[in-house]
Amino acid sequence: MWLALIIGNSRLHWGLFDGKTLCHTYDTERLSKSFVYYLSKCQRLSEVQEILSSSPHTPRQSLFVGNQQDRADSPTTPSFPLLLASVVPSQTALWLTYPNVRVVTLEDIPLQGMYPTLGIDRALALWGAGKTWGFPMLVIDAGTALTFTGADANQNLFGGAILPGLGLQMATLAENTGQLPNVELPHDLPQHFAVNTQQAIQSGVIYTLLAGIKDFVEAWWQSFPQGKIAITGGDRTLLAKYLQSLFPEIAKRLIVEPNLIFWGMEKTQNAQFFHNS
Repeated sequence: MWLALIIGNSRLHWGLFDGKTLCHTYDTERLSKSFVYYLSKCQRLSEVQEILSSSPHTPRQSLFVGNQQDRADSPTTPSFPLLLASVVPSQTALWLTYPNVRVVTLEDIPLQGMYPTLGIDRALALWGAGKTWGFPMLVIDAGTALTFTGADANQNLFGGAILPGLGLQMATLAENTGQLPNVELPHDLPQHFAVNTQQAIQSGVIYTLLAGIKDFVEAWWQSFPQGKIAITGGDRTLLAKYLQSLFPEIAKRLIVEPNLIFWGMEKTQNAQFFHNS
């Protein structure tokens, strides 16, 4: 058994693997140094599962008390292997204190033509999608940022783009204007021409972003008519629903999958260390 940890811009994403099989996933908020210490002392799978699933946010403080001193005094206490991918350097430094951690880098991913500043999350999601469904592959990651990342049939990076995601666009309007409110995303498409401020923000952000997705998808199909498209990230389901209403011909060809980065991590060279150990 081993753990995969993705440190994203907003949250931590955990995957529990049994060899090559992804068994469970968990999401938590940013965690403290004491959590790193406690996790490093877990000896049983049930302990790991309890602290990761105890809350959708931060594990209960009660999990950090009890027999910590006994664990600390034991020189043979094993720690679950941890494979780490991060886009937040300050959080990376925190988790490097974990005693059995390996960090995924671009060098671990066999895609060709990657540039040095390509986000590890983008590269992993693309690798996971391409190795699962085949190349050419375009991945749309609908997280804090909305990203497009594609590779051709020979597993060469074709390129991509980055823009603010749905939630970030909404929040930016509220934080940087004097009177615009913080607006939540609707479950269904709003009307194009709104008659109140809340719906006007929803309409402006959503329809502009969907038009951008359509433009990139059509450009992708011009280069790769049979190219596949996968969508992942926290807003994937909502965006797929919006696209189904507005551009059904695009929506029906989308592969909607939340775990692309985990799949990419499992298929890296670093993960082979865990498989063979």
